[in-house]
Amino acid sequence: MGSYPEQDVTFLLKDLSEANLEKDTNEREDAIQSGVHYSEMLPVEYKPSDQYIQLFYESLEQTKKKVAIAVALVSEQVVQKNGLNIVLCSLARAGTPIGVLIKRYIHQMYGKVVPHFSISIIRDKGIDENALNYILSQHPEENIVFVDGWTGKGAITRELERSILAFNHKYNQQLSSELAVLADPGYCASYYGTREDFLIPSACLNSTVSGLVSRTVLNSSLIGPNDFHGAKFYSELMDEDLSNFYVDSITSEFPDVLPDLEKHISSIRESHVEADWRGLKSIESIQKKFSISNTHYIKPGVGETTRVLLRRIPWKILINPAEKQNLDHILLLAEERNVPVEEYADMSYSCCGLIKQVEQDS
Repeated sequence: MGSYPEQDVTFLLKDLSEANLEKDTNEREDAIQSGVHYSEMLPVEYKPSDQYIQLFYESLEQTKKKVAIAVALVSEQVVQKNGLNIVLCSLARAGTPIGVLIKRYIHQMYGKVVPHFSISIIRDKGIDENALNYILSQHPEENIVFVDGWTGKGAITRELERSILAFNHKYNQQLSSELAVLADPGYCASYYGTREDFLIPSACLNSTVSGLVSRTVLNSSLIGPNDFHGAKFYSELMDEDLSNFYVDSITSEFPDVLPDLEKHISSIRESHVEADWRGLKSIESIQKKFSISNTHYIKPGVGETTRVLLRRIPWKILINPAEKQNLDHILLLAEERNVPVEEYADMSYSCCGLIKQVEQDS
C-alpha cells in the first residue's frame, strides 16, 4: 500500500480501497457529534485549489531547510537515547512522511538502514496491537521508536501511553511509549525537532503528501479481530501525488544542515525544558473564554487548524497576532470556506481551530 518506494516504509494496514466509507462533511460531523466514532468512516478526500497547491510549494520553499534541521535534531535525539538498533514505527498518517525523513537522515548520517513501518493508532480505541505484534515477530531484538508529525493538545501522546501500558501488560513486553515528533508546540513529546508552532508543509495536504493513504479506519464490519486496522489507497490521485516530491525536497537539504548541526544541537539543549503539557493551559482558557462544552471541539496548532479547515465544520479560527504573517495558508482556507478569523493572543500556539457544535443549532 502507498506511493512511497518500498525501501522507505511498509504500511501495516488492511486495504479498504473498495469499501464505501466516505461521508460528506456535514453528514460526518452530525455522526461524530451524535456518538459515532470518527474512525468508522472517512471524510471525502479534499482536493486543494490551484491557489492552495501553489501555497504548498511556496511554504515548502520557505521552510524546507527549517524542516530538515528539525528532522536532524529529532533523529539525533532518538539515536542518542536508543542507538541504531531500532525500528521506526510511524503513526499513520501524519507521522509517515516524518518517519521516512528520519529513516533517510539516519541512513545518510550513520550509514544504517533502519526498518520503518507505519501503523494505526486511534483516539479512544488505541494502537493496532496486531501490527505491533507483527513488528516484534520480524524484529525481536530492536527497540521500537514511535514517530508522529506534531503535537496538538497531546491526545495521541496520551493514547500512545495508555495503549503501550496495556500492550506491555497483555503480552509481557517492555516497549517504550516515548514519542518522537518534528514539532512539539504542546510540550508533551519525548523527542522533538522544535517546539515552535510553524507550518510543516506536510500538514497542508492530505493523502497527496502521505503516500496516497487515507486516515486509518477501525470499523467492525470491515476489520476482523486478526486484521490490521484499515485504510484506503487513493490510486486515482497518483497524478496529483506530492509525497515523494516532499520527502525528496527535505532530504536534499540534509547536506547543508550538517555543517551547523552541533550549533543547532547545543541550542536545543540550552533551551530544553521537560514536557510540561503547557498547551493544555491554553486549551483550558480557550474553552472557558468561548464557552465550549468539550475540548474535542478545540484543535490547537497549525497542523490541527489546517485539518479542521480541510475536514471538519469550523466555527471560527483563532490567530495569534504575533504569528499572523506565517499563516497565509490558514487565512486562505478560512476565506475559501467563509470561516470567521479572530485574533487571540492568550495561547501558546500560532493558531487554533474551533469546531462548530452541531447541537447548538438543533
